[in-house]
Amino acid sequence: MHSSVASREQLMPKIPDRPRTALHELSTQAGLGTALLDGVSLTGDDPILPLAYRVAAPGAAAIAACAAMAARLLKFRTGVSQEIHVDVRAAMAALRSSRYLCIDGLHRKDGTHPVTGFYQLKDKRWIYLHSNFFNIRARNLSVLRCDPSPDSIARAVSLWNGEALEDAINAAGGCACMVRSEAEWSAHPQKPAAASTPLVEIVKIGEAPAEPLPAGGRPLSGVRVLDLTRVLAGPTCGKTLAEHGADVLRVNREDLASSGGSDFDTGLGKLATFLDFRDRGQAYKLRQLIAQGDIFSQAYRPGALQSHGLAPQDLAEIRPGIVYVSLNAWSTAGPWRDRRGYDTIVQSANGMAWRGQDAKPAFLPVSAQDYISGYLMAFGAMVALERRSTVGGSWLVRVSLARTGQWIRDQGLMEPGEWRDVPAEFPPSELSTFLMESDSPVGRLRHLAPVAQMSLTQGHWCRPAVPLGSHPAQWPPRQ
Repeated sequence: MHSSVASREQLMPKIPDRPRTALHELSTQAGLGTALLDGVSLTGDDPILPLAYRVAAPGAAAIAACAAMAARLLKFRTGVSQEIHVDVRAAMAALRSSRYLCIDGLHRKDGTHPVTGFYQLKDKRWIYLHSNFFNIRARNLSVLRCDPSPDSIARAVSLWNGEALEDAINAAGGCACMVRSEAEWSAHPQKPAAASTPLVEIVKIGEAPAEPLPAGGRPLSGVRVLDLTRVLAGPTCGKTLAEHGADVLRVNREDLASSGGSDFDTGLGKLATFLDFRDRGQAYKLRQLIAQGDIFSQAYRPGALQSHGLAPQDLAEIRPGIVYVSLNAWSTAGPWRDRRGYDTIVQSANGMAWRGQDAKPAFLPVSAQDYISGYLMAFGAMVALERRSTVGGSWLVRVSLARTGQWIRDQGLMEPGEWRDVPAEFPPSELSTFLMESDSPVGRLRHLAPVAQMSLTQGHWCRPAVPLGSHPAQWPPRQ
């Protein structure tokens, strides 16, 4: 009886534990072997929302990697271990976290401009124009030579063929991408260039003595983070570091548009100031903050900071021992390496937005590339902090949206029968278990709670989300 049961079990196909496999991949790529898997449990798997891409598994793995690395840093200082659990369904909710933000019971709009969107080309293909920021919008319109209205843009776009307009806008410093199928992306030289780079690249860029982590009861107590990022991916990195105790100072320019409600969702736990480093005095102030900080996180267009003396090697001289975290769209290789890009632009390129030859494109119901990239940035920053504390040095951490998108695609696609009938939203009773409330200067916030559950140092944000520019440009004192 027992032998027949055993033989039947041996004949059954083994169901892969995708979230744990993805976590194992992150652990080994970071040079940690299987260390991050110890004491970590993940429950659940795709499909969770109606989409073919398996995004919950890598999303949960990236969140678990951040929690496991935070626990590892604390253990390095105290010798105490802890248990970590990640609910994969809650992790999926975190991949569209800003959707759930409410202020005094009301949802806030995001920062999407009315002229941002898909437009049909002369050859009946589609192109996506990202026009949320005034400087990019102006460059897009300078190529199209039209008024800033959807109808005027649609008429102008209809006179162009796809790649010609895509190239012209990007050459002018704008931001656009022709919508491609997966097969077309596979034939494009940017795909192998992005796929060949590490998922999280961590390289030493300067010499510095080993530096112990600041004292404190949380994994990142006393760690100072300058957050010069916008929208979702980069701000998610800072939010995650704040979740584990870091002092995060968000730096914006006062003349740039906000990202709407998502600024409050990604602003949990952060201080927020205005600095314009084009001004000499404010640039000097920024360098003072860098010299007293630990992590510098930025997501500017490739090369944009070099002329301001804020490239990685510059900061390694200003602050030996700095951890410089950089996000770009397309990776550091390939013909598009210097182009602007956002999650929506990369989805347009790599097939995620493709809905068929004759159908209007549409984005995934989650910003998976954005949020997962943000968690990977935070994970890489913590790995670099550990290296700084053991062997010293200044460190560069690089993540790209296109490489993250390739990691998602590498998980494989599900058959339509697996996901087509899956509900498009979590049941209210389940969603309520993922949410929490907190006070802020703009009202009572309802938002997602930290996903990773930690047995000793449960993640939390000790500062409320505040409007941009609410604080002076200075660090709080270390305890």
